[in-house]
Amino acid sequence: MNFVIEQSNTQRTGNILVVDDTPDNLRLLAAMLATQGYEVRKALSGKMAITACQMLLPDVILLDINMPDMDGYQVCQCLKENSATANIPVIFISALDDILDKVKAFDVGGVDYITKPFNSTEVILRIENQLNLRKLQLQLQQKNRLLEQALSDLKSAQIQQIQNEKMIALGKLVGGIAHEINNPISSIYGNLEYLEQYHQDIIDLINIYQQEYPEVSPRIQAYTETKDINFTLEDLNSILAEMYRGSNRIRSIVLALQNFARQDEAKLKKVDIHEGIESTLLILENRLQTSINRPKIEIIRNYGKLLPVDCYVSELNQVFMHLIDNAIDAIAGEFNQSKSHPQTTSSLGTTPMIHISTQMSKENRVAIAITDNGPGIPPETLPHIFDPFFSTKDVNKGRGLGLAISYQIITQKHHGTITCDSLPGKGTKFILEIPITQTLISPGDVNHPNPD
Repeated sequence: MNFVIEQSNTQRTGNILVVDDTPDNLRLLAAMLATQGYEVRKALSGKMAITACQMLLPDVILLDINMPDMDGYQVCQCLKENSATANIPVIFISALDDILDKVKAFDVGGVDYITKPFNSTEVILRIENQLNLRKLQLQLQQKNRLLEQALSDLKSAQIQQIQNEKMIALGKLVGGIAHEINNPISSIYGNLEYLEQYHQDIIDLINIYQQEYPEVSPRIQAYTETKDINFTLEDLNSILAEMYRGSNRIRSIVLALQNFARQDEAKLKKVDIHEGIESTLLILENRLQTSINRPKIEIIRNYGKLLPVDCYVSELNQVFMHLIDNAIDAIAGEFNQSKSHPQTTSSLGTTPMIHISTQMSKENRVAIAITDNGPGIPPETLPHIFDPFFSTKDVNKGRGLGLAISYQIITQKHHGTITCDSLPGKGTKFILEIPITQTLISPGDVNHPNPD
């Protein structure tokens, strides 16, 4: 091996791993690099080289090709298959000067190829070149991370702005609807009581007339036979009862809307979590009913005994709305697919269900689980479901904000956690956990579950 060691006054930095099965070559290369100020480590075999990389990542590897057990090509392939060592620059050093050898070296991931015998200046320049490239790559990666963070912050700000505008608009809408509906429905509901009393008075009067004047005139007899007064009186009772039920239903919906939005309670307040869930279910009741494509979705409740929870009521209710609404969409989609493709087997069986359970969990926290028996979420999709603007729905059916907003509300506003467990064909389960009592925690302390 012929090369010239040139003394340099320049102190270079870099951790160089030299791999060669010939001890003399190893010593000469190590001495040359140490003279230039590099920190040098030596390995006599491919296995030793891999072990050395696992202990401490080098900045550059000088790798001989012809070695027993594992040649340089195999060592390089092994390093490139490991994400921890894949980005280490590998410079091959070999007496093989055939073009095919060089092509193979680059194919397995090498960044440079030096043919023996070589000059020390050439080796130093090539190492410096790779160190500079590596430095630039690391700087670029850092800038990319900063850009990704800036993009993430921008998306979070957009989501927060959309959330705020949505809640303001919802509050105004609910307030207007409640005001416009409450007045007439209160009038109707209040007068129903008097109407029922008047109805009873008329019935009593007719009964008295029938008792006092059992013999009616031909005109009255003909009229009662034509109009079937007995049926009319009985049906009037049913109509009044139906009007009572309808009025109560409208009042319940208005109350549910008010409880759902509760814009007048924008600050933290201790509430009963179950009230929010029930208000959400009442608003979504129409979507739960039997449709053309599927039977009624059954709601299975398993409520535990909970303490009042500190929360932003309207925003937490919005999370319930997103999760239950998504569960309904998933179930409906599964039934539509089964109907379009009868040969496929639905995971729902015959009864679509959404199971909602609550309980006190460890560390004085409340856990809410919302589970559906829909089609589940594919494994490749699951890591991205909380990402802003990520959606598996059609363009006109979803903007990919529901779960992202829910994630922010739970983690940043309530300092809790939200996780999803799902397998294709096995349904989907969302678990929310929030503290009973809120403490002041900076939103920056909460990390996104998918930072990459």
